[in-house]
Amino acid sequence: QLQLVESGGGLVQPGGSLRLSCAASGSNLDYYGIGWFRQAPGKEREGVSCISSLQTNRAYADSVKGRFTISRDNTNNMVYLQMNSLKPEDTAVYYCAAEQRPFSNFCTITVDKGRYEYWGQGTQVTVSS
Repeated sequence: QLQLVESGGGLVQPGGSLRLSCAASGSNLDYYGIGWFRQAPGKEREGVSCISSLQTNRAYADSVKGRFTISRDNTNNMVYLQMNSLKPEDTAVYYCAAEQRPFSNFCTITVDKGRYEYWGQGTQVTVSS
């Protein structure tokens, strides 16, 4: 079974940067599209970014475009989310998730349109002065 573990969260001032990591084990990450999602207190979980298994497609929420970058290293079974110019409204628990789409150009940050059945436990990102 695929397992995902997030890391890299923490406390950062507005305008700062963090890089989140998602480490996969138990299966070949090549077969999965990966999404990053976040959930703030009192709010619904929302999609942040995704990357397809073939790495040919990426998507970003409008709120993070130009500030966040998703990437993956299939050799090392790692996915990253580089977050720059962080804002207080970015404060949330961030989750990585995987859907089995081998050799696929597809990814989605709309959870209802995806098949994200594998989830990490999340890492807290707090943006505050």
